[in-house]
Amino acid sequence: MKNIKKVLFVCTGNSCRSQIAEGILKQKSNQIFDVFSAGSHPSRVHPNAIKIMEEVGVDISHHTSNHIDEYLKDGIDIIITVCDNAYKACPVFPGNVKRIHWSIKDPFRDWDEDPSHLKNFRKTRIELENRINKFLTEAGSI
Repeated sequence: MKNIKKVLFVCTGNSCRSQIAEGILKQKSNQIFDVFSAGSHPSRVHPNAIKIMEEVGVDISHHTSNHIDEYLKDGIDIIITVCDNAYKACPVFPGNVKRIHWSIKDPFRDWDEDPSHLKNFRKTRIELENRINKFLTEAGSI
């Protein structure tokens, strides 16, 4: 039986970047990873994150915003921080955990669902998708 690695995406609010990344990796990884997301100060999933993921056929509407401490004892293998604040706030996880840091610009402007803000979210989705594609290409060496 193949050992499935657990990947945790972390940002501050667990409302945008980490949620988008979780959705993308779940879709692209063909179940070779168990994928989660969390925040140092979780809030809720942003409606615009849900909308821009629906545009590419990924449903994250059922995702919840969770605190990073909830995953400390879950045997996480890879932590990917997607913002500088989360990188600084991320606790040390037990075991041999690979840490990766991506400094991704926050698309968050407000909690409203203003269509003019979707452009920022789409840019974030594209950047995360590019980084995740590279991550999957390199996954054999992880």
